[in-house]
Amino acid sequence: MRLEGKVALITGGTSGIGRATAERFAREGAAVVITGRNTERGDEVVQAIVENGGEALFIRTDVRFADECRRAVEGTLEHFGKIDVLFNNAGVFHPKTVPDCTEEEWDETIDSSLKGAFLMSKYVLPSMIERGSGSIIHTSSGWGILGGDKAAAYCAAKGGLVVMAKAMAIDHGADGIRVNCVCPGDVKTPMLSDDAAKRGLSWDEYAAGAAERPLGRIGTVEEIANAVLFLASDESSFVTGEALVVDGGGVAG
Repeated sequence: MRLEGKVALITGGTSGIGRATAERFAREGAAVVITGRNTERGDEVVQAIVENGGEALFIRTDVRFADECRRAVEGTLEHFGKIDVLFNNAGVFHPKTVPDCTEEEWDETIDSSLKGAFLMSKYVLPSMIERGSGSIIHTSSGWGILGGDKAAAYCAAKGGLVVMAKAMAIDHGADGIRVNCVCPGDVKTPMLSDDAAKRGLSWDEYAAGAAERPLGRIGTVEEIANAVLFLASDESSFVTGEALVVDGGGVAG
């Protein structure tokens, strides 16, 4: 098992890519702590992992707020004694241009993705530095590299994560800590379904457009979880400061 004996803290772990990654990590031997704002969904993920022989804990957390991030990190350390992997996956999406985007929508998008990753990293890093090892992964996006339509705040947040990962990799390589991004393309998640509805498209219409890429389809949450697993494991021991695009060739095309 590639994460045997490891402890992983995953934000936005109650659905979509976060849940799939939590379950994948658990199957690879990691003890998993997931955070999110929905306690019912969090408890459901923990139950699913435990029923399959894994070890998991849910800590309700809104990553936009420093005190809640600090509490999540402290709770993980108190329960498991260490954090080997931090997966900053929490985020929201509002399909808006700059003129259409409200200040509240902008703040929620930036704070959930970019500020949340900053805060969680801020509180996790001291324990990783003390132990001399760790892997931090941010969920960015193909749109964090190329940009996309009606997604100004989202692209700003995801683009910021790519460059922040590079800066963190430079700062903490000597501490034995690797920092990378995974950049998914369109993946079948509740967030993607919500985006389709907000754009006034049926799922079939939306999925057909999203599939216009070299591999001719959208991705699955399991495929993204596999990429995150690679970045979390020792298999990527010489990889840091990178943005791993997992999008069926969308950025290439």
